Amino acid sequence: MKRSARRALCAAVITTAAVVLVPVVQASASAATACAAAWDSTKVYVKDNSASQNGHNYTAKWWTQNESPATHSAQWDVWIDNGTCDGGTPPTTPPTTGPTTTPPTTTPPTTTPTTSPTTNPPSGKNLVGYFAEWGIYGRNYHVKNIVSSGSAAKLTHILYAFGNTTGGQCSIGDSYADYDKAYTAADSVDGVADTWDAGALRGNFGQLRRLKKQYPNIKVIWSFGGWTWSGGFTQAAANPTGFADSCYNLVKDSRWADVFDGIDIDWEYPNACGLSCDTSGPGAYDKVISALRNKFGNNFLITSAISADGSNGGKLDVADYKSGIDKLNLVFPMTYDYFGAFSPQGPTAPHSPLTSYAGIPQQGFWSDAAIQKLKSKGVPSNKMLLGIGFYGRGWTGVTQSAPGGTATGAAPGTYEAGIEDYKVLKGSCPATGTIGGTAYAKCGSNWWGYDTPATVGGKMDYVKQQGLGGAFFWEFSGDTSNGELISAMRNGLG
Repeated sequence: MKRSARRALCAAVITTAAVVLVPVVQASASAATACAAAWDSTKVYVKDNSASQNGHNYTAKWWTQNESPATHSAQWDVWIDNGTCDGGTPPTTPPTTGPTTTPPTTTPPTTTPTTSPTTNPPSGKNLVGYFAEWGIYGRNYHVKNIVSSGSAAKLTHILYAFGNTTGGQCSIGDSYADYDKAYTAADSVDGVADTWDAGALRGNFGQLRRLKKQYPNIKVIWSFGGWTWSGGFTQAAANPTGFADSCYNLVKDSRWADVFDGIDIDWEYPNACGLSCDTSGPGAYDKVISALRNKFGNNFLITSAISADGSNGGKLDVADYKSGIDKLNLVFPMTYDYFGAFSPQGPTAPHSPLTSYAGIPQQGFWSDAAIQKLKSKGVPSNKMLLGIGFYGRGWTGVTQSAPGGTATGAAPGTYEAGIEDYKVLKGSCPATGTIGGTAYAKCGSNWWGYDTPATVGGKMDYVKQQGLGGAFFWEFSGDTSNGELISAMRNGLG
C-alpha cells in the first residue's frame, strides 16, 4: 500500500541537500574569500565557498587534484583553467594544517558490537530492514546507528532505499548520500574517518561496506522505485532487457559492487495506480523480473516489495505476480498503510491490522487477507515476509476512543502530518487498546494506530504459524535508540 510519507520525503530532502553540505576538513585559506586552497604532502585541494561563480554552481566541498576532471570539471575549472583560486594567487607553500588524506590505521572503533556477528539468528527466519538513504539528513540516522542500537546482530538483510527508475533505467537516487558524504571517525561504523583519496568510497555505501566487514552474515540489497520513484517502471516494462542491463551496470559498478548482494524491485504498482498509473498489462511485472533474473543469474539475490491489497479484484488480482515471484528469492507484501489520514475524515482505523475486525473500513485490507490471497495463487509461504511499520498513522479532531470514529484531518507529526515514529508515540501517546492484532491510542483529540513490541510479538507468532520466511520493516529510524521493535521481531521469530 501507500508509503507516501516516507517515500515523498526522499524527493524533498534531495532538493535541499546542497545547503547542508560542509567540508570534512579545515585548511588555511588563500587571500580570496570565495575559494580556499590547501595542501598535504602529496595533493592540492580546492574548496569553493560560494553559491555560484563564473557561471557554475558549487557546493562547499573539497576536491582533490587527483580526482578525474571529467567527474568534477565544473568545480575544477577555476583552478585548472585559470591557475588561480577566484582570481587570487594560490599560496606557494603548504599551510601548517591541511586535509588528512591517509586514513588512521590504529584508531579503534568507537562502538563495539554488543553481540558477535556469528550469533546471527539460527531460527532460519529472515529479518529484513529498510535503510532510507535520506535519513542521514533531518533524521540524523546513519549506518552506525544500526550497530549502536544493538540491531545489527539481529538482522539477515538490509534493503537500501531507493534507487531511481528515471527513463526506464536504474539510476542513482542521491549521489551525496549514497557515496559522497564524508564521515568523521566519530560518526563512522568502524571509528575510522573517510578520506578524499582517489577511489575512496564514502557515503552510505562506504558505511555499509564497513558494516558488512563487522557483520558478514548481513546481506545488503539495493531497492529501486518506491512510492515516489516507481514511474519509470512503465518504460522499463516496454524494454525489460534494457532496464535489466542498466540495473546490472549500476549495481555491479566497480566502486561499490562488493556492497550489494542483491537488487529489489519496489514497483507501486504494476498495471494499477500508485503515485502514477501503469497500464503495461498483467504480464509486465513478470517480464521485468524475468529480465533481471536472466541478467544477474541465479546466484544473485532478487527480491520485490509488492502490494498487500487482499480485496477481490484489487491490486494483487490485476497483475501476474505469481509468475514474477517464481523468479524471486524473497517477496515483501507491504502489510501496512491500509488506512490513514489520506482519508482525512476517517473513519479511524489502525494502518496495519493483522486480521479483520467488526467495522473494518474496507474488506481485504488486512495482512492475513493478502497472505492468504498470495498463497491461493501458488506463492510459497517461505518466500513471503510479513511487513511491520515502525510508525503510526493518525487523525485529529477525533472524539471516539475506539476505532471507527470521525476526524477533521491528519494528526500533527514530527516530519509530516498524519505520521509519527514509534519512538515518539510510545511516550507521547501510549497504546490503550488493541484490535485486529495491532494497537491504537487516543490522546486528546488525536487518534493513532501503530504496532508495539507486544503486537509485534503476536505478528511474529503469525509468521511462524503460517510458515512464512520471516518479517521485514519500514524503517530503521522509527525504532528506539536501543532497537526495541527489532528486538521484539527477533525474539518473536526465535
